[in-house]
Amino acid sequence: MGGTFDPVHFGHLVTAEAAADLFDLSVVVFVPSGRPPHKRSQLVTDPWERYRLTELATCSNPRFRMSDVEVSRPGYSYAIDTVRSFRSDYGEQAEFFFITGADAILEIMTWRQIDQLMAECRFIAAYRPGYGRDHLREAVACMEAFSGRIHLIEVPALAISSTDIRQRLAQGRSVKYLLPEPVVHRIIETGSYR
Repeated sequence: MGGTFDPVHFGHLVTAEAAADLFDLSVVVFVPSGRPPHKRSQLVTDPWERYRLTELATCSNPRFRMSDVEVSRPGYSYAIDTVRSFRSDYGEQAEFFFITGADAILEIMTWRQIDQLMAECRFIAAYRPGYGRDHLREAVACMEAFSGRIHLIEVPALAISSTDIRQRLAQGRSVKYLLPEPVVHRIIETGSYR
């Protein structure tokens, strides 16, 4: 499961759990992006701090794992490099699913080496209710070359947004029940997002 996780929240965790159940995944590896190329003009929290927050959020689920492959990599983080690294680690027989948000799927044709990436893994694109399921299905249907490689799942908890959480924290508003308690405590302790 790739993402900026700035910060990680219950929507991410519920999405990972739903994908694991629906696709019978043995493990979900959370991969916080190091330097996301699609957010070059945005201020992004330190990669290692986002990694630590994600680690705190996922440690209680035995099916969840962490990877620092992207935060350790110099330069921009590209999904194709990460999937190739996993292929090297897990072997040719492993089946990979890339879990992401539906907004990323709408931009997927701009991703680096998308043809090779689609050959290496299938995508699970999570969307929130009311996001425009029909529009997403039409967009995916237009990607004929990737037929059957992109799966859409609806996740009600995705109404939670990292952007909204950052704004709440900056304004000193409550984020209780939006983030796991250990993540909230770490953010308070470090003063992140203020």
